[in-house]
Amino acid sequence: MESLILLPITTMTTIPAVPAVPLTQATMSIVSAPQTVLSQKLNIAPDVLAFNNSEDAAAQTQKAQAAAIDAYFEAHDMPLAGQGMKMVIEAEKNALDWRLLPAIAMRESTGGKFGCKKVKHNPFGWGSCKIGFDSYEHAIEIVAKNLGGNNPRTARYYDNKTTIQILRAYNPPSIVPRYAEQVLAIMKAIGPEDLTLTPNITA
Repeated sequence: MESLILLPITTMTTIPAVPAVPLTQATMSIVSAPQTVLSQKLNIAPDVLAFNNSEDAAAQTQKAQAAAIDAYFEAHDMPLAGQGMKMVIEAEKNALDWRLLPAIAMRESTGGKFGCKKVKHNPFGWGSCKIGFDSYEHAIEIVAKNLGGNNPRTARYYDNKTTIQILRAYNPPSIVPRYAEQVLAIMKAIGPEDLTLTPNITA
């Protein structure tokens, strides 16, 4: 039987950047914990994820990334659980690292647990928490579009930037010291940047 094995490879608008509150001790514990939630969720070895070979590699990679995001949020009982595929699709549309949106949402609102109080469905702190959205899906679409440099009004902040440059535009070090580094640490906890599908042939 032939299957595919997924191996991890190590390897915003003219709206001002959003000041973020310091990470709580509980959040720091989540960020620093080893990334094992996906393997626990799927009941498999942490370094090998098997998928049916009836789908192409790109679709399977999307599913793996979405599963990693959802497993991360579900393990900590966060409202954004279930939004993994939406985050992956919007990240891909806007040429963003697939882990960026969930990591920002973790840093800004603990995965939606402590979102903006005066507006709805804004787990990203977008627009200094003055902008609400119709749904989490809508928020994901708008924030991804802006961070990807695809909104003409904010492109000068985010277009053609690396992930760390995007984060430093989103929340400059002068406003929130080490914000970019904190989000990058959360990204690492969610999963590896690159996922490669390799064939695994068994008798």
